[in-house]
Amino acid sequence: MTTRYDALVVGARCAGAATAMLMARKGMRVLLLDRGAYGTDTLSTHALMRGGVLQLARWGVLPRIVAAGTPAVRRTSFHYGAEEIAIDLRAADGVEALYAPRRSLLDAVLVDAAVEAGVEVRHGEIVFALERSDGRVIGAATLDATGKRQEIAADLVIGADGVGSAVARLVEAPMLREARHASATVFGYWSGIGTEGYHWHYVPGASTGAIPTNAGLHCVFVSVPPSTYRARFRGAPGPAFEATLREVSPALAARVEGGVRAGAPAVFAGRRGFFRQAFGPGWALVGDAGYFKDPITAHGITDALRDAEAVAEAAAQGTPAAFAAYAETRDALSLPLFEATDAIAAFDWDLPRVQALHKALNQAMKQEVAHMLAAQRGVLPEAA
Repeated sequence: MTTRYDALVVGARCAGAATAMLMARKGMRVLLLDRGAYGTDTLSTHALMRGGVLQLARWGVLPRIVAAGTPAVRRTSFHYGAEEIAIDLRAADGVEALYAPRRSLLDAVLVDAAVEAGVEVRHGEIVFALERSDGRVIGAATLDATGKRQEIAADLVIGADGVGSAVARLVEAPMLREARHASATVFGYWSGIGTEGYHWHYVPGASTGAIPTNAGLHCVFVSVPPSTYRARFRGAPGPAFEATLREVSPALAARVEGGVRAGAPAVFAGRRGFFRQAFGPGWALVGDAGYFKDPITAHGITDALRDAEAVAEAAAQGTPAAFAAYAETRDALSLPLFEATDAIAAFDWDLPRVQALHKALNQAMKQEVAHMLAAQRGVLPEAA
């Protein structure tokens, strides 16, 4: 190990790139690795909630998202059967609109900001082992795209490498909590949809939605229980997608049929959410590596941006107490979101019940934003 870093971040998507950027801005020497290529896409709901936009605005990177042509979202419409409840965004705290950037844009913008902050970035490199001394992680062994092995010394290794995190596996991070349910989602991209804002549709047993993103496209999805996915979608997701869309929202289905599809549908067959232990001697987890919930509530990116700041602050302090505070805050803010999302993913609700669950989500998101604003002012309330 010839080069030592204050922190090695594994995973250069939104959680890892943001974490690396923030640590570098605090004066830390940071190396950011990713097994993939720069600027590639990934499965994502795209939608940012208020907390996520707030973070990007505070970090000074939101103007790049806007300049790339990401459409502003100022209204969210919830459709419960034939009933529509439209909510206009209230501009406050520097957030005038919501956005749903493609991940090829969002992740690249955050990587660029990390580089500008002084982060060293390497793509096409995987971590296959961690180095330890007296039970503490002190670095990692990696392979680059040519198969060359390298050893990296780091005071801290942060896993931001997704639900199948290699860092979490290598440190044997304990599983603290698991969800009971998981929905399956089929989605694709269409131009010419003609809707504005976020649209979420619910009927018993299924949900659909349309999310405006870059290049004049909408991400249109269908989410169903695993049993429905196995019975209707496996092997032929396209026709089942169209049929389910017509059943849930004939109006949205008509818009999709009048639009132009960009590429084939993609499938996320579902995975139960979880909380892994957030940190240990010489390591920490952030983003989906440490905490994942069903994508049906489209809150994963906002969670990742929220926790990036918290783990970067803990890393800068470098004490066990600071990391314990990170873990406590992550879990306290995430648990209400996690439980409501798990209940929605069960698909055992009627329409009044799912409306109540959305109200619970809204309260949890307000608490999340309040925490972010308090952190900005430097006066943090106790996590409830």
